[in-house]
Amino acid sequence: MSILNVVILTGCLKNRDKSKQYRSPLMASIHETAEGLHAAGAMDKRTMREFDERCLTPVRPLKPKEIRALRLRERASQAVFARHLNVTTGLVSQWERGEKCPQGASLKLLSLVAKNGLQAVA
Repeated sequence: MSILNVVILTGCLKNRDKSKQYRSPLMASIHETAEGLHAAGAMDKRTMREFDERCLTPVRPLKPKEIRALRLRERASQAVFARHLNVTTGLVSQWERGEKCPQGASLKLLSLVAKNGLQAVA
């Protein structure tokens, strides 16, 4: 398969998926090429995950004070904030006290709220 076919399979660079954040424009191109190879069956899932780790920008962990400030910025109680994030009120409280740290989907949702507001996940 030629590089041209791979670019066509990925939908060309001008149709780049805006929801993904890349470390650089070069990494975006490399990742999109890898996605094309994966879609064509020339790359397995494990290798694709490695490309994801290297090319995509990781979600930055939030400190307890940042989580509380984010909730207060959105003018939400712990209960309302928890409801939007689909977690318990107790967990939000633990995050704000530093007893637990948000991970995985919760951390991603918090980063979306920080960037786009609580209505982005409502």
